[in-house]
Parts: sequence; C-alpha cells; structure tokens
Amino acid sequence: MNKQFDAHDDPKRMSPATLLALGGPNLAFIGRVVVDGTSGYGIHAADGTVLGVTVDRDTAFAAARQNDLEPVSVH
Repeated sequence: MNKQFDAHDDPKRMSPATLLALGGPNLAFIGRVVVDGTSGYGIHAADGTVLGVTVDRDTAFAAARQNDLEPVSVH
C-alpha cells in the first residue's frame, strides 16, 4: 500500500521513508542546527541524512542548489 500525503499528517511524525517518497532525491531540507555548541544551518536529504552544515541560511540554500537540489526550510 502506498500512503498518500495528507495535509493533516504531522510532518514531525512521518517516517524517513515517507519523507523520501514526498521529496524524492530532489529536495534538501534546511534548518537550524547546533554542532559542538555553534549554531548553523543543516542541509538534510529527504530521508534525514545530513548532507552538510553551513554557517548561514543563504549559504545552505546556495549549496543545495549547486548540487541540483531544491532547498526548503524546516522549522
């Protein structure tokens, strides 16, 4: 069974497989992270895999686009 995304679904409770199915290999999720006590912006694949960390949001978006990914913000 292939579950379709429902607008009422809570994205925080979706499995990595569901997120991957929604975004496929073309999305990069950008969100604030703290690494070793330093704030930055993480770039994550749809399945949650960390692709990179940058010091600011603009750089994270640019890095995603340079790698043929469509960046989207997560809060």
